[in-house]
Formats: sequence, C-alpha cells, structure tokens
Amino acid sequence: MPALLAFASPAMADVRVPTTLQELKDEIRAEGGKKEIREFYRARDYRPVWVSGTVVRPEADRLVALLQHAGVDGLDPDDYKPRALAAALAKARTGDAEALAEVELRLSRAYADYARDVAKPGKLDIHYVDPELAPDALSRRAALDALGAAPSLRTFLDTMGWMHPSYGALRAAYIAAPGRYGPAERQILNLNLDRLRTLPAQGRYVLVDAAAQRLYLYDNGKVQDSMRVVVGKESQQTPMMAGFIRYTAVNPYWNVPPDLVAERIAPHVLSSGLPYLQSRGYEILSDWSDNAVPVDPTRIDWRAVANGATQLRVRQKPGPANAMGRMKFMFPNKLGVYLHDTPDKDLFGDSDRRASAGCVRLEDAPRLARWLYGKPVAVPRGKPEQRLDLPKPVPVYITYLTAAADKGRIAFRDDIYNRDGIQLAGGSYTHAAAR
Repeated sequence: MPALLAFASPAMADVRVPTTLQELKDEIRAEGGKKEIREFYRARDYRPVWVSGTVVRPEADRLVALLQHAGVDGLDPDDYKPRALAAALAKARTGDAEALAEVELRLSRAYADYARDVAKPGKLDIHYVDPELAPDALSRRAALDALGAAPSLRTFLDTMGWMHPSYGALRAAYIAAPGRYGPAERQILNLNLDRLRTLPAQGRYVLVDAAAQRLYLYDNGKVQDSMRVVVGKESQQTPMMAGFIRYTAVNPYWNVPPDLVAERIAPHVLSSGLPYLQSRGYEILSDWSDNAVPVDPTRIDWRAVANGATQLRVRQKPGPANAMGRMKFMFPNKLGVYLHDTPDKDLFGDSDRRASAGCVRLEDAPRLARWLYGKPVAVPRGKPEQRLDLPKPVPVYITYLTAAADKGRIAFRDDIYNRDGIQLAGGSYTHAAAR
C-alpha cells in the first residue's frame, strides 16, 4: 500500500505514526467521515492539505479565523466548532502523529461544511434568462476540489477563493473594524453579501453593477477591464438578471418601446408634424412580427397614440442618430433588456447615469466587442442589422451592489432604486441559511 502521511521524524521515535492507507481509511470510518471527504483524499492519493511533514501549516489558523467570524455570513460559528478545532490544532502541534492525522481530517470537514453553507444564496429577485446560470448548491466535494487545486492555500483562504472575489474583500473589510458600522449598515452588508453569492467565482463573463453604474469584464476571477454605463431611470429600472450573450447586432434597428412612443414621439409629431419622423429616421410598422410592413404615418391617429389609446410599433433605422449606436449585444429575453452602444456620450460624464428605459448603454461598445470576440468587430456601412454570432456564448450578470470593499473599508453607495430600503423594510435581513 502507498505511504499515507509522512509525519515521522528521527527525534520522534516514540510516537506512533500512521503509515498505511488502510489506517487512514479506518480512522475516517471510526470518526464517521463523510463520503465526500473519503473520495477527496482517495483522489489525491491521500496527500494532506493542512499538514506538511510533522507540522500543521499556518493556513489552518486562517481557516479557524474564518469559522470564528461565520456570523458575518449569517451563519452560526458554533456549527463549525472553531474552539474545538483550535484545541485540536494545539494538540497536533506537539507533533503527535495521531493528532496530526485527526486535525487534517477535522480541518477539511469544517472547511467543506462552511464553504457549502456560505455559498448558499438567499431569496433574491433575479431573472435568469438561461436557467443554467442560476447558482447551484456547492457540494462538499466541489469545495474540497477547489481547495486542493488552489496554487496558494493562503491566498485561497484569505480571498475565499470558492466565492466571487468581491465577497471575501467585503467580508474582510467589515471584520477589520466591525465597530465602525452600525446595525443598518450591517443589514446592508448582509444583503450585498447575498447578492455576491449569486455570482461565479471563476470563468469568463460580463458583470454590470447597476448601483455603481459600471461594467466589469471578468476572466479567471480577475477584472480585465471596466467602463461606465448608463442604466435605467428610477421609473424603468435595470433589473437584476443573468443570461448568455449570444450575438451582436451591428447597425441595429431600434424598436421603440410603446410607452416611449406615447411619451416622446407622438407629442413631437403633434407639435412639429410628420417631418419629425423622417428627420429622426423613424418608421411605422404594421405589427411586431418578422413580416411587418411599413405603414403610412398620415393614417395614424397620433392623439390616440399620445394618450395611450393606440399602440404603435415604431422602429428607428440604423444611422448616426440611432439610439442603439453601432451595435447591441443580445441575450434574448422577454424583458427586452440588452447592452448597447449610444450616440449620446455626454451622459457618461455624470455621476448619476440613470437615463435609459432599462437597457444598459455602454461607454465603449467596440471595446466590449473586441473583448468578446478577441478581435475588433467591423461595422459594415449601409447594411442594416447584421447578426454576428459569438463562437461561444458569454454570460452576463446584471447585479445591484450598494456596498463594496475600497482600500480595506466598506464604501456604501446610494440605493438608487430603493431596493435595499424595500427589502429591509420588513425588519432585519439575514442570510437565508440562518433563517
């Protein structure tokens, strides 16, 4: 049988050392070891994670500290027995071989339970265009595999590497100075930690933070680029949602939402006449089908459109004035929300960039296209709405974060849509696992 844990040293000849694979198997069974633990160690040929030779690695103390502060995650620290674990660590540091083997298993068990629990998202109002983007429950085995594959155990624990990168940073900022934040701020922290639980730890994806009014490009847990965005006004909020960006429409049409036709276009027609439509590139279509045909605008009762009695399909042709700009990035959804270019760049200089009808306007759409496709995307002249499929769909997550770590402290942002206020109005907010 292969050697198990090389705990022995010449100076410790009087200490019994577990040297066989079978001995560890027996110890796991005797302690009621979980199946995931057994399979994890079997897959790694029983190489220890927390023990090196006859020494417990210092990262074990970092895990204990995480468990001691599990209350920040909305969990009960006592569920993970950090005091008993600290005592087991002290015993193992005497060099006793059995104590070393025991603490190796106890640390992995505690980590797996905690990682599984802290990753559970709460009940949030998120629209998943593609259901597979909804977060799955993290299994103990998956948590252990991430631990075992980490290039640096210390970094993995310090950043909570099985979570979205912002989660560990926000949590650490609170723990560094808990007295700085009052009860209301703690509730906002809990709510934002729950929102971060819905985001992936790894992978290549686009993240839009509507509260920060900013877009981030993530790859392998790191931000590769970011840009400012314009989001929905308060009456037409950009929702929390997730879907796969599947293609880009270049030289797009803009199908104007019926409410905007009534609010913006019809009044201009009534005051300025039909030339207003031609000057802005608007055309009237018979219906919302793919086979719609143009309709003579002189036959439309524009007063009925303005007061909402009649709904029209109005489409803006591609061109310099088109509200979609040169391209829009499509993750087809029933909410009619997508990311798009815009000819109106002045808004990006404002700190409050709530001006759209719910879609996300991009500061630099060609830059996003280049990141998505790995090369510049050409916009052909004179050809309306050309579809460019992505070789592989890329996820986009639209979230709403009103608290973020900033240089070791928590920066609280304006609750621009009053979502925190609404969710917290019923009383204290706690993570779902604690309820």
